Amino acid sequence: MDKVNWQEYLGLSSEELDELRYVGYAYIRQGKYDIALPIFEGLCVMDTQVVYDMQTLGALYLQVGEPEKALKWLDRALQIDAEHPPTLLNLAKAFFSLGRNKEGLQLVQLLKAESAPAISNTAKALLLAYS
Repeated sequence: MDKVNWQEYLGLSSEELDELRYVGYAYIRQGKYDIALPIFEGLCVMDTQVVYDMQTLGALYLQVGEPEKALKWLDRALQIDAEHPPTLLNLAKAFFSLGRNKEGLQLVQLLKAESAPAISNTAKALLLAYS
């Protein structure tokens, strides 16, 4: 059986997917994770190659206390871009949430040298918290 291209099937343009992404992000900024979650689930179904959507969905699952589901989406994102810093940082957080501290510490050790302060500073804080 062929996979359905949901974006094409529903007749959604890339611009419309971008609009959904912006709406989902706006709900995240408001802390309304329960509303943002299905938006990003839908985006991940409609376009299976967008790392941002997958890592965001993983981060949302972390926020709602479902690190196993987060791990699934973060792994998918890393299959597309194995060195995506936000995904790696969220993966470390998922590891810590699951009690897999050794794996989390290995990741944050690498990420503390990241050029983006939001990534490196969070990695350093996690390193202090879990060391």
